[in-house]
Formats: sequence, structure tokens, C-alpha cells
Amino acid sequence: MTSREKFVAYFTIVSKEFLRFVRIWPQTILPPAITTGLYIIIFGGLIGPRIGEMEGYSYMDFIIPGLIMMTIITNAYANVVSSFYLAKFSHSIEEMLVSPLPNYIILLGYVSGGVARGLMVGSIVLLVSALFSELHVHSIAVAIGITVLTAVLFALAGLINAVFANSFDDISIIPTFVLTPLTYLGGIFYSISMLPEFWQGVSKLNPVLYMINAFRYAMLGVSDIPLQVSFAIIAGFIVVLFAVALWLLNNGKGIRA
Repeated sequence: MTSREKFVAYFTIVSKEFLRFVRIWPQTILPPAITTGLYIIIFGGLIGPRIGEMEGYSYMDFIIPGLIMMTIITNAYANVVSSFYLAKFSHSIEEMLVSPLPNYIILLGYVSGGVARGLMVGSIVLLVSALFSELHVHSIAVAIGITVLTAVLFALAGLINAVFANSFDDISIIPTFVLTPLTYLGGIFYSISMLPEFWQGVSKLNPVLYMINAFRYAMLGVSDIPLQVSFAIIAGFIVVLFAVALWLLNNGKGIRA
């Protein structure tokens, strides 16, 4: 295939993924905005004044970066795992895999769709947050970089989950029993400096902690983790997951009979 044909194929996949989640916006875009609004009202508005300041900021300001990042993580993951599994379930993915289209273009197309949904919903949640708090921006470059990389990482994870899923129930196991605990224990509602030393070490095994702290640094300028460490760990996970996902597509794992 020529470069132009590859670009057209990539753009077609991304467009399909984008239109898919925009078409069903009451299910994909509206719920995260409402949920985040409730988190802000309950934790930031009602409980926050009792907690007081954290890291020099009000509790509401402190939790907003984590809530935005949680939204990006869950939506980037959910978009790819559901879309790719439906393609596998309907056997339409097999037609793409036997075509001259390189598998890395298919992979990039689905991941880009997940990134698009994650960033769109994250932006909407950011606007909702602005209704309740005066938003701070310490570094726009870091904010853009960490959100894109995080969305890419969890879009790749969603595709790997979809490859191994054998039923619709299987695509909800990882988000329920792995993704949700990791995000809630990733420092959204607290600083790990509040934990005993042992639990601080345990918390540092959670990759989501690095993403949330990096985004909190981008907004507030405070973080429990050095920024360079956060970017290095996220980039390392992306490289590994991209290689695994591409290998699965090349070998037809869980797709071809």
C-alpha cells in the first residue's frame, strides 16, 4: 500500500470510531460529566471544607485533576475495548486483518479513536469543573503531554482486553476488578505523603498514581512523584503494550479461528 492509501485507511478507522461514540453521546459523553459533577459537589463541596487544605490548595482544587484524569482513563479504555470486541464479535475485524492494510494502521486507528473520546470527555469534565472551582494551570505542555500519553496507554490496554475477551461479560471484568481499584487508589482523593512509609511504597507500584500526580503537577504545580519518573514509566508501559497489541494482531490471537 502507498502512504496515501495507508493514511486514508487510518483516517477512515478514526472517523468511524469518532462518529460511533459521538452518535451515542447520551451513553458515552453525558454520564462522565454528571458523575464528575457529583464527585465535586459531594467530596469537594460538602466534605472538602471539613478536610481543609491539602498541599496548599483547597480540597476541591486538589481532587479535580485526579477526577479529570480518571475520566480520561476510563473513557479511552472503554471506547477501544467495546468497539474492538464488537468488531471481533461481528467478524468484521477479520476482513481488515486479511486485507493489505498493515496491522499497525489498524492498531493506530482504534487507539486514536480511544484517545479522541478520552480527550473529548476529559475536556467536557474540565469545563464542568470550572463551574465549581477556579481552575489553575501550571504547565499547559505537561497537561497536554500527560493526557495524550495516558489516553494512548489505556486505549492500548483496552484493545488487549478486547482481543482476549470471549463474551461481553469479559470486557467488564478488567474495568471492574482492576481499573477501578487502581484509579481510586491512585491518589485522586489524597496525597500518598499522608500514608505510612510502607503503604507509600505499595502505592508506588500503582501506575495510575504517576499519571494522576503528573497531571496534578500540570494544573497545581505539586506532585508526590518526580515529573520525569512519571513520564518515563508511562512511556515504558506504552512501548510494552503497543508491542504486545501488535503481536496479538499479527498472530491473530483470539481473532482468527
